[in-house]
Formats: sequence, C-alpha cells, structure tokens
Amino acid sequence: MSKTKKDKQFFGIGSIFFLLIVIPLSLMSFLIANGMFKLGVTIKERAVSALDQKSQEEIKIRAINTAEEIANFLNERKRDVLTATIIPANEASYKQFLKDNNKKTWIKEKNTIKQISTPLYTEMALIDKTGKEVIKIVNGQIAPAANLSNVSIPSNTTYKAEDYFDKTKMLNKGETYISPVTGWYVNRAEFEKGARFSGIIRMCTPVFDKQGFAGVIALALDYRHLAEFTNHIIPTQPERVFEADTSTGNYTYMVDGRGFIIAHPDNYHIAGFNRNGSPVRALSSQNAAELTKKGEEVLNLRQLGFMDSNLPVIAKESAAGKAGILTYKFRGVTKFVAYAPIKFYASNLPQPAGFGWIGMGLEVEKYNEAATKVSKNIEKEAKAWTATVIFILIASMIILFLMMLLLARGITRSIQAEVPAGSEGSLSFDDDDDEK
Repeated sequence: MSKTKKDKQFFGIGSIFFLLIVIPLSLMSFLIANGMFKLGVTIKERAVSALDQKSQEEIKIRAINTAEEIANFLNERKRDVLTATIIPANEASYKQFLKDNNKKTWIKEKNTIKQISTPLYTEMALIDKTGKEVIKIVNGQIAPAANLSNVSIPSNTTYKAEDYFDKTKMLNKGETYISPVTGWYVNRAEFEKGARFSGIIRMCTPVFDKQGFAGVIALALDYRHLAEFTNHIIPTQPERVFEADTSTGNYTYMVDGRGFIIAHPDNYHIAGFNRNGSPVRALSSQNAAELTKKGEEVLNLRQLGFMDSNLPVIAKESAAGKAGILTYKFRGVTKFVAYAPIKFYASNLPQPAGFGWIGMGLEVEKYNEAATKVSKNIEKEAKAWTATVIFILIASMIILFLMMLLLARGITRSIQAEVPAGSEGSLSFDDDDDEK
C-alpha cells in the first residue's frame, strides 16, 4: 500500500475517532466545568439568605418545643401541690414527699461538669387559716417551732415581701396560685465574681375542712429546675453547654407574664429583691444610665421601648399567645429573636398570656459573619472541584488521543496485511462479476 493511501486511511480513522469520542468528551468537559463554576457562584450568592431563613425557622420550632417542655414541667408541679393536699398532714409524710420528688441538674465541681439529682422543692409548708405555719420542711429538714412564722405578714416571709398566703386564701378548692420567680438580686459585679441567681417559685393551693377554708399548702420550687430549660441552649447548635456566652449574641432566655426576664445567661438581668425586700428597679428611659452605672440591669421587655420599639411588641405578641420571629436593636446591636409562649395557666396566670415566654436570640451581624465565612468555604470548594474535574478530563483526553493513535496504527497495519503483494491498485471484485 502506498504511503499516501496509508495516510488517508489513518486520517479517516482518526477523523471518525475524533468525531465520535473527542468532540463529545470536550463538550461534556466544558458543560461540567461551567456547571460547577455556576453552582459555586449561585451557592455563594444565596448562602447567607438561605442559611438565615433556615436557621430562623429552626430556632422558632426549637423555641416552641422548649416552651412546651416548660409548660409540661409546670403542669406536673401543679399536680404535685394538689397531691400534697391529700397526703397525711404530718412532718414525716411531708419530708418523704420532698425526698421522693427529685430531678437532675447540671453542676460544675472542680472543673468537672456533671449531673446530680436535686430535690424539686426547697420548702413545703402547711399554713393554718390565720397564716401561721404549722408544719414546715426546709431543705429536707423539719423546721423547729421557733422558726415557724405568720406568713400572712409579708415581712415574715423568706424574701420579706411575699404575699402568697393572701393570694391563695381567696381561691376555690383545686385552684392554684403560682408566684413570680422570687430571689435575691445578683448585680453585675457579683455575677462577674461568680455569684449566680437562686430563688424559688411558690406554688400554693387552699385546703378546706367542714367549716370551710382551713389553710394553705405551699411548695417552693427550686428555681434551678426552671432555668435548666434555657441556660444550656445555644439556638443554632444541637449540643448543650454548661453556660451560654452572651458575647456571642447566641443564647436563650425566659420572660414572665409581666415582661420581666426570669432566666438569662447574664444573671444581673433577672428580676430580684434587695435584702430589705424591695424589688430592684427595671431599666427605663429615666433610670437606665443611673442603674447601669451601679451594675443593676434588671430587664422588663415592656419598658424597653426606649432601646427599640420592637421590644415591647415581642412582649405584647407573646402575651397574646403568639409565637414568631422579630428583629430589634439592643444597645446598638441588631438581633432577631424567635419567641414562643409558655402555655401554662393558673388562677393568677390566665390565658392567653399564661406563665410567660421563651426567647431564642441571635446577633445578626455575627451570624452573617459566620454565614459569609461558610459561603467563602463553599466557593473555595467549588473552585477546587472544578479544577479537579478539568484536570481529569484533560488527562482523559490525552490518554484517549494516545489510544486513538495506537488504534489507528493497528487498524492500518491490519488492512495492509490483508492486501496481496503486488496489488496496489484497487481491490479486485469477484471473478463471476468479471465474466458477467
């Protein structure tokens, strides 16, 4: 076979190979690389808004679930105080009742975080119809007669200003009075030195005999069990922490039906009493500078309109029994909060406001900073994958081209081997055809 004919055959085989494999592969390479590049750009552009939307919805659902858990917990405690009216009214029975009611709490001991079983109630008392304590158990111990007080006088109560006896004696059988969170106030300086808010919630119900009102049963719920529901939650992460860090702007808090903060990582925002029984004033437009300077920063959302008009709106919406998401400003920082009502009701906590609400807050600027970082990582990954795909496709094309050369040469040699020696013209037809 002549060299010219060999070249033509080689060129023909190469052209077919090129048309059937190389061009489709090149087109596919371009489409894949271009598609991955566009995907990376799209993800980058949408990352912040998509993550923001997703996070807000997830936080809202988590707030609703947490609020439901708290409501269930408080309903169980309401049943406890009603159960206390039917157990034998003596010191041994009351002491055993408190011993049988425990729940785990997290503590930090010698740099180790662990769970321990803690009594739900720090006090249990039977009070006669005049307000005199008849039986009282404090921290598992029977109070001596000399320590029993007439609690119809608020100054005789633990926190010098409690009026739970007068509120409860007005109720019907089976009704309950639930006090606000009550405890000594912890200011900023004390908090920074390691002090933490502790207190109680009085849960009371009247008792009756044949003559009518006979007194009051009162349980003091340890505040720590309530705060456990919010203190360890970071809204944007499933894992719980021992104490949330408010400097991240990412934490959970609780507000009562009056608008007061009752659980917060910064305990100096929690409403409490001075040692003389007077309540520490909440921040307002008139006293904010003065109280902040003193380190007394009790927050009542209903009074914080001077910081942002949306803050009282959240309290109003929650008091109407609504859950939602709202953006607001707090000390110059843009935040959004997912809020949900705690649907627990009592004689003094009617629907729809009930006990209060849960807030799960997120600092928008810090969140967007994190989301932007994620989007940059996505773009980086997209570019890396695009480069990898292009490299693989180019390498594949080179390998295929070499294979094409080898295959084309093999086919040419095969054809040459089949042609008889000396017949370099056209291939002959069958002899029968010549005769015809």
